[in-house]
Amino acid sequence: MNPLSPRALVALVFAATLLAYYPALTAGFIWDDQPGHVTRPELRSVAGLVRIWTEPGATQQYYPLLHSAFWFEHRLWGDAPFGYHLFNVLLHATAACLFAALLLRLAVPGAWLAALLFALHPVGVESVAWVSEQKNTLSLVLYLCAALAYLRFDSTGDRDRPRSPRAYALAIVLFIAALLSKTVTATLPAALLVLAWWQRGPLSLRRAALPLLPWFACSALAAVATASFEHTLIGAQGADFALTVAQRLLLASRAVWFYLGNLLLPLDLSFIYPRVVPDPTHVLPWLVLAATVALLAALAWHSRHSGRRGPLAAALLFGGALFPALGFINVFPFLYSFVADHFQYLPSLAFFAFAAAALTRLPPLGQRLTSVVLLVSLATLTFHQAGHYRDVFTLYAHTLEKNPAAWMAHHNLGVALVENGRADEAIAHFEKTLALRPGSAECENNLGDALNRLGRSTEAIPHLETALRLQPRYAEAANNLGVAFMATHRAHEGLACFAEAIRLKPTYAVAHRNLGLATARSGRTAESIPHFARAVALNPAYADAQLEWATALTILGRYTEAFPHFEAALKLNPASADAHATFARALGSAGRLEDSARHSAEARKLGSARP
Repeated sequence: MNPLSPRALVALVFAATLLAYYPALTAGFIWDDQPGHVTRPELRSVAGLVRIWTEPGATQQYYPLLHSAFWFEHRLWGDAPFGYHLFNVLLHATAACLFAALLLRLAVPGAWLAALLFALHPVGVESVAWVSEQKNTLSLVLYLCAALAYLRFDSTGDRDRPRSPRAYALAIVLFIAALLSKTVTATLPAALLVLAWWQRGPLSLRRAALPLLPWFACSALAAVATASFEHTLIGAQGADFALTVAQRLLLASRAVWFYLGNLLLPLDLSFIYPRVVPDPTHVLPWLVLAATVALLAALAWHSRHSGRRGPLAAALLFGGALFPALGFINVFPFLYSFVADHFQYLPSLAFFAFAAAALTRLPPLGQRLTSVVLLVSLATLTFHQAGHYRDVFTLYAHTLEKNPAAWMAHHNLGVALVENGRADEAIAHFEKTLALRPGSAECENNLGDALNRLGRSTEAIPHLETALRLQPRYAEAANNLGVAFMATHRAHEGLACFAEAIRLKPTYAVAHRNLGLATARSGRTAESIPHFARAVALNPAYADAQLEWATALTILGRYTEAFPHFEAALKLNPASADAHATFARALGSAGRLEDSARHSAEARKLGSARP
């Protein structure tokens, strides 16, 4: 019996989790947190929330409940990372407590120990410290709630206590909510069948299978939709995903052992692991596959002859939950690695339940000592691992230390350096990326963009043309090529590139702004106005477009119309010396000398404060 009350155990889980993940609470955003998941400006209105649900492609992945959560979170704490990190850590702790509740309902020994193992194991850091992976934490909370609701429904399946339609309805609603947060939760109905077999032996078609048929239908629909989305909109297709059946089988067996190894000895975790493609002509991968089959066969034999179904049930739950990430279905992360810590966030539950139950077989003193040492060790590792997620520079430096050939880390580090105003440092990382992964249209484009920012547009043009040759419908590359052409006095070609970028991507605010700017610089100022207006309509937080719209109106002598756009630009970017200086000149031309002097003084103050 636990010496602590349930409330005290819940408090312990939350306190331990917050302490272990403290470094994540002070971390910033990484990789695709912005703009991939933290709600983009064009989706922050009520109409944007409607688009999240009704327009596949409006968000990075079609997980409308997840992105609705991000929408509400943005209303609470805007672009400040702390709120997102805190919510993710709290979701993780909540999932751990729900996990304990599930194990208690199933009468699995060591329920709270399993919950603490899950909460504090460093393999969960990628899912908890990475804001984008709120899809994992949120979906798992809903997954466990759905499982608990279904078990409540299933426990009333006898003559004296007929099953409750209300409990069933609640369970399936929670399951659909989980699917709308992340499709990996589609494995739940199969897991419920495994649990029913573990508890009662041979399954009854009427009691065990029939109630779950609608669940399997929902799972199949979600899986097909997600696979199609990954293939068509995210890009999980092409030569990198063209694996043979043999390679996929070998890949799956290797992944299972890889994940088990990281759970047993989590000392070499990485954000991006080496991408290992199994070679069917080698013996070792086949031996790994044979070992996997042999282990399952041994567990099945043990279950049949001993009557102890627990080990086989744990293996089936672990492997079944891993199935979507084993290589049989193409997902975008396979582009750079076939394994990732966040893939085993949900599957790890089976491992922790089995491990905790096994630990309870130790003598009481040995159980307590082992548990304390294990939990303290795991919490220490988690605290250390969470520190690597402090910012993109720390994360990718650690990743490249572990995996120097991680081209995606080089590429993303280059992007982060450009965004940080360090384009000169980014060049080497983009060049390293192209050495490791020739033919990357995205990297060619980003290298061209970096060269543009450094004033080396003549060097940028070949890279941007290569990007468009590799990917003809690449709107960003067309836009950047337009920038390069304008910088090298090839205005006609620049205008054509901006127009092409807009044709390829009509909602591309940057291209609309650039087309307006290029049109104005070509002496057609009046024609530039609609382009600036369109850029602002697409992105109301676009300060540069507001400023250039105001400048164009000023050149046309339309001061009254221009001033609100100057004010909007300064509201969005109060520290812009250029905006203050340009506004000052416009105010002076309109005869508002006192206001002009005030903005001119502010421009000088901001200009002198620049490093």
